[in-house]
Amino acid sequence: MGAFQWPWEYSFPPFFTVQVHAKTKEQQLATWKELVLKYQKHERQALLNIVEDTPLFVNQELSRKLPPEARLWVMEELAKTGHAATTDKRKQQWEVYWHTLDEWSTILYEWATVSGTTNTVCTLYELVAGDNTVGEEFYGLDEGVLRKALKILEARGKCELIAFDDTEGVKFF
Repeated sequence: MGAFQWPWEYSFPPFFTVQVHAKTKEQQLATWKELVLKYQKHERQALLNIVEDTPLFVNQELSRKLPPEARLWVMEELAKTGHAATTDKRKQQWEVYWHTLDEWSTILYEWATVSGTTNTVCTLYELVAGDNTVGEEFYGLDEGVLRKALKILEARGKCELIAFDDTEGVKFF
C-alpha cells in the first residue's frame, strides 16, 4: 500500500471552509464525500471519529482543518447514500462504507459462489484474514461491517450466521 494521493483541493485553503455559494458548496460536498471514502478505503479503516484531528480533516501544511460542524455535515450526507452510519448518539463515531452494505453483501456472495465456498462453514476471521481471501476486496474488512453485510445476505436466505465456541462463522447457500 503506497502513500495516499490527496486531491488537489486538499491543498486549496478554501476547501476547509464551508462555501456559501450553492453550486460551489455542492461541489465541495461531493469532493469531501469522495475524499472520506477513498481515504478510509486506503487506510482499510471502517471507523472514523470526526472529533479527532486526523490527517483526513487537518492539513498541517496549510494549518487548516475542516470545522466539526462541516465534518458532521459530510458524514450525514454520506449516511444518506448508505456509505456511513453513526455508532453513537452524539454522532462523533462513524462507520464508513466505501462500498454500501448491500454492495458488500453482493461482493461476499459472489466470492462464495466463485470460490466454491457454498454449503461449507467458514469463520468470519477466515473471510477477513484467511489465506483464501488475500487480495479480495473484503480482506481486512472490519468484522462489524462484515457482520452487517452478512446479515443482509441472511435476510435474503443466501447464508446463515453461526455461533460456535468463541467464534462466529457463516455458511453460504
